[in-house]
Amino acid sequence: MSKDLVNPPNARSWRDIPQPVQPRVMSAGGRWRLVGAMMRNGAVAAVLGVVVWGAWQVVGVFQKNPRQMPAVAKAVPLRELVLQTDGVLEKTWLARALALPPKVSLAELDLLKLKARLLTHGQVKTATLSCAFPSTLEVRIFERSPVARLKAEWRGRQQQLFVARDGVVFEGEGFDPTMMERLPWLDGIKLIRGGAGFQPLKGMATVADLLSKAQLEAEHLYRSWQVVSLARLETDGELEVRTKSGTTIVFNAKGSFFRQLARLDYMLELAAVPATESRINLSLGADVPVAFRPPSENAVTERPIPPFPTSGVPFLFSPSPPSFKREL
Repeated sequence: MSKDLVNPPNARSWRDIPQPVQPRVMSAGGRWRLVGAMMRNGAVAAVLGVVVWGAWQVVGVFQKNPRQMPAVAKAVPLRELVLQTDGVLEKTWLARALALPPKVSLAELDLLKLKARLLTHGQVKTATLSCAFPSTLEVRIFERSPVARLKAEWRGRQQQLFVARDGVVFEGEGFDPTMMERLPWLDGIKLIRGGAGFQPLKGMATVADLLSKAQLEAEHLYRSWQVVSLARLETDGELEVRTKSGTTIVFNAKGSFFRQLARLDYMLELAAVPATESRINLSLGADVPVAFRPPSENAVTERPIPPFPTSGVPFLFSPSPPSFKREL
């Protein structure tokens, strides 16, 4: 007959109860199986390591020193060019720009020289080339977008060139001709030869800000712009825009372009500025002098424009886009 324990242990689980029985010792067969499994895993890991190391060495030889490649790899000709771009350039342009010899293999290509060849085209901002063996060359490029255009002597003749936001002048290919005809011309600039093309133009970031703001917020005004002059940008901090009707508009390059465009729209719409105006100066803040030439006179006169309202005019820009009204 069993007796109850006087002081039973306060065990919360059976794992807390002392176990005097020793665990069974692994048998000899079990030890051999464990050793065999460890050896197999080690052999598989070693094989994978050798394969990865060999592939890395082969790729390194292909990229750094193609002359060390075997003749079999050099005998495979290049069959395909793959182009990835964020712009308008196509594979036909890429083939012309690279100018690869016929039946050339990937092993014979110098990727650094090919990259430098692509970057001589101003439309290409960055370029990355990689080989996909055995016969594919992959090219990824980022393009510049034109913000204005100009005419210059290029390759022995006068032709139209484009200018990007960073001031790079380039010939341009693949753009929609209709869209390019809407870009304003640049004036008051000096082109300086540099390398295979021209040195970047200064102040184009400011010009790009003005044009993009006008195109997005006041497209009905932007459509009439024909020429943007940088002649007084460095000296007076002003940009001059000439419209198709002959009006000259002066912008303060250090001021808010949105505010100046709003004043311009107000003058042209509500203040009934006649179409014969020759100069509107927006660089003086709230005081906007307008010089105009009446059709029957040769003298240029000036008259002030009513003050630009700051509030209480919900219908201020009736012909403008709704977003332009709302932001103002």
